[in-house]
Amino acid sequence: MDMQTILGILGVGLVASVGAQEPLETEGLATSGGEVTIAFIGHGSLRFTFQGKVIHVDPYGKLTDYGKQPKADLLLLTHEHPDHLDADAIRKVRTEKTVVVLPAVCADKVSGGVVMKNGDVRDVQGIRIEAVPAYNRVHTRSDGQPYHPKGVGNGYILTFGDRRVYVAGDTENTPEMKALSRIDVAFLPMNLPYTMTPEMVAAAAKVIRPRILYPYHFGDSDTSKLVALLKDEKWIEVRVREMK
Repeated sequence: MDMQTILGILGVGLVASVGAQEPLETEGLATSGGEVTIAFIGHGSLRFTFQGKVIHVDPYGKLTDYGKQPKADLLLLTHEHPDHLDADAIRKVRTEKTVVVLPAVCADKVSGGVVMKNGDVRDVQGIRIEAVPAYNRVHTRSDGQPYHPKGVGNGYILTFGDRRVYVAGDTENTPEMKALSRIDVAFLPMNLPYTMTPEMVAAAAKVIRPRILYPYHFGDSDTSKLVALLKDEKWIEVRVREMK
């Protein structure tokens, strides 16, 4: 069976990048509402295109020239750290019509946004958005404070047609993940000491059980360890992309 046939069965195809400074790796996900195009910008930054709408997640200007990226209809921010809240990158993709969704901790830095707290659910631009807790339980700074305190940052579940895509933000494998259901695609972070080890990501994946798992924001982590840890989980396909 050739690769094109395999991708067709999975509802995924390789598509061309649109409007980027340089070619970006992209993939398409088939949904009942049409195809979602996923652009892997890097680190914690993603771009989705669905039904003519452009959704940017945590744009970060060190990765690409956002002045050459398509403008955002919807912009999601997970938390306030500068590699996730880059004011200049936001300015370059934001227009008067852009809806910005963010946690309260970002509201004093980005005006005019729609604040979502952990557990909130909203329909924005025809897309259902669920805010999921994103926080550390184990990894802390030298003063004992977690890198990402509970109740501050968000991950997001985006519903595209009949597909649910989970972008976890900066988090460890939390108890709240046990309540997540019907996740088709998951982006889980894997960089120490700020988020998860490969073992933590594998544990989270076994709870969430996405059909497709993309490790992201993984820095110098050895992604092959994650692949090995999940090799017997036939339901979960691990896809490693340029998301350092």
